[in-house]
Amino acid sequence: MRVLIPLLIIVPAMEMWLLILSGKTVGPFPTFLLVILTGILGAYLAKKQGIAVLMQAREQLSYGELPGEAILDGICILFGGAVLLTPGFITDALGFFLLFPPTRKLVKPVLAKWLQRFFRNGRFMTIKRW
Repeated sequence: MRVLIPLLIIVPAMEMWLLILSGKTVGPFPTFLLVILTGILGAYLAKKQGIAVLMQAREQLSYGELPGEAILDGICILFGGAVLLTPGFITDALGFFLLFPPTRKLVKPVLAKWLQRFFRNGRFMTIKRW
């Protein structure tokens, strides 16, 4: 929570500053079109990458393997697609970074270690049925 709250304040403020700066530099209409274009392109890439990862997971399961890599890819794609749909250049850069497989490979080891610590420390609780 100590990291999340400053991020929720700082990132939108930086996004607004960059959008205003872009509007002054190239004009409001090109800035608006760029934001719309990145949203559409992001949704397309997220769908395409998501389907590819789903097929990879399905193939791994058919061979009796656990789809660990596919799950990590899916988490990155889901988060990348979500931030690409938010207007702004910083979130777009992060979203594209998470959607492209070569750059996603840099994030997956960090995500895997974080998830291992998350589950090992007992922060993940299963829902018990009564």
